[in-house]
Amino acid sequence: MAISIKLNGETHKVDAEPGTPLLWVIRDHLKLTGTKFGCGVASCGACTVHLDGEPVRSCQTYIEDVEDAEVTTIEGLKSTPAQAVQQAWTELDVVQCGYCQSGQIMSAVGLLIENPKPTVDEIDEYMDGNACRCATYQRIRTAIVRASDIMEA
Repeated sequence: MAISIKLNGETHKVDAEPGTPLLWVIRDHLKLTGTKFGCGVASCGACTVHLDGEPVRSCQTYIEDVEDAEVTTIEGLKSTPAQAVQQAWTELDVVQCGYCQSGQIMSAVGLLIENPKPTVDEIDEYMDGNACRCATYQRIRTAIVRASDIMEA
């Protein structure tokens, strides 16, 4: 099935079977590898992308569901919250192994778009579905607070 997908501001024609997860279209068809496969059941957050500005799990979002939507991957982040999050991640050396970090960043940006000044409890609640095997949760939380401060400055 040929489908048109708008990804990171560019329109692509993709030939994929109905029911193909967006994750595999992004990685296998469009060759963008920043979005990771973690669990395949939308529990870990490694595959998080933005669909019309909202974080979604691309492993459980199907290609036919995104035809008229704007999909943004880690490679396409350009907003002020995205820049602030990336700066904070670097300043605070958040990454350990790095595998989950694109999903963590995509969720953090989604949070800061929705709520530019979240409390620690709001951060914990919003980020709850993102797993980090290295347990860098404290650094992630601190970086989100720092990104909020960067945006406010």
